[in-house]
Amino acid sequence: MDAPVFAPWSPAFTADPYPAYAELRDRGRVHWFEPTRQWLVPHHADVSALLRDRRLGRTYLHRFTHEEFGRTPPPPEHEPFHTLNDNGLLDLEAPDHTRIRRLVTKAFTPRTVQALEPTVRRLAAELVGGLVKNGGGDLLAEVAEPLPVAVIAEMLGIPESDRVLLRPWSAAICGMFELNPSEETAARAVRASVEFSAYLRELITERRAEPGGDLVSALISAHDEGETLSEQEMVSTCVLLLNAGHEATVNTTANGWWTLFRHPGELARLRADHSLLTTAVEELMRYDTPLQMFERWVLDDIEIGGTVVPRGSELALLFGSANRDPARFAHPAELDLGRADNPHVTFGAGIHYCLGAPLARVELAASFGELLTRAPTMRLAAEPEWKPGYVIRGLRELRVEL
Repeated sequence: MDAPVFAPWSPAFTADPYPAYAELRDRGRVHWFEPTRQWLVPHHADVSALLRDRRLGRTYLHRFTHEEFGRTPPPPEHEPFHTLNDNGLLDLEAPDHTRIRRLVTKAFTPRTVQALEPTVRRLAAELVGGLVKNGGGDLLAEVAEPLPVAVIAEMLGIPESDRVLLRPWSAAICGMFELNPSEETAARAVRASVEFSAYLRELITERRAEPGGDLVSALISAHDEGETLSEQEMVSTCVLLLNAGHEATVNTTANGWWTLFRHPGELARLRADHSLLTTAVEELMRYDTPLQMFERWVLDDIEIGGTVVPRGSELALLFGSANRDPARFAHPAELDLGRADNPHVTFGAGIHYCLGAPLARVELAASFGELLTRAPTMRLAAEPEWKPGYVIRGLRELRVEL
């Protein structure tokens, strides 16, 4: 069945994809979408199960060549981007994924996240303090974006003077995750991949000579039964931590406040009871999901709702739709900041479950907490616009006043 209601390049769809998702769920469990040559999967039960299904993969190159899989290899000029991306945890399968995740987990421990908490709170307080002092401004540019970038930079031990480079590099690389990216987008991503990789190689060389208490030093020294990370694996891991570690947090913060402003009753409820903050953050991630789609390759034929999806196909798992599925969530179109039963798929599931989820939750609790405490009268100053990207979905800006 085709899926004409799915219109990822339409500004109206990007602004509110949820009615289209409801229609997709009503019409079946899997839909062919010709413009991207993908199968769309809109239901929570299917998305959740397929994230854990070993017949699917984020890559197919551990089992097939491009030609064997019926795919055209990427153009040679895109190689720097693919080298960087394909050596990161998110786009690997076992055995490489297992080995690298084990080594990265030794460096990026729960204790690392715990130790960062005071830093996260300090940075959030400084950023919110600046916004309050100015009587408002662009919440996206002044709080949502700088916080996770500063935290990741602090974690990696990147000097303060260099941190201004990180966000543009990350934005350029993430452009490649949108549907059918243009040649211009690809060229920007390749250039950023080359520059960011060169920067990190230099940083790794410095840390080899003089180790510190940062994550790069920990990645260098991480070993397990004689195995260590290659320099490329370390570079790809650092880039993934920045890209995945801040895109979701930035958009959850801005999208979340935009959601709260449109639900004054729930915002008043949260302002009156800050103990709701933990469930509120989870509900905001469910209600307006920052990563709308997660793609996986079909490595062996599978069947979904009576439709055989053949090997070589690509599945588009619709996280935004899964998180609004009435088969799993009571009154899914309602915002309920106290929602206790909330198994959203925002951070994924299975072996690719987001490594940085605990840190993202710490950052979100810190920034929302500071804003609730220090800007209790904050309100919307101008109707926001959505950026054109659909996969990583966020606002251009969010103007607020106090």
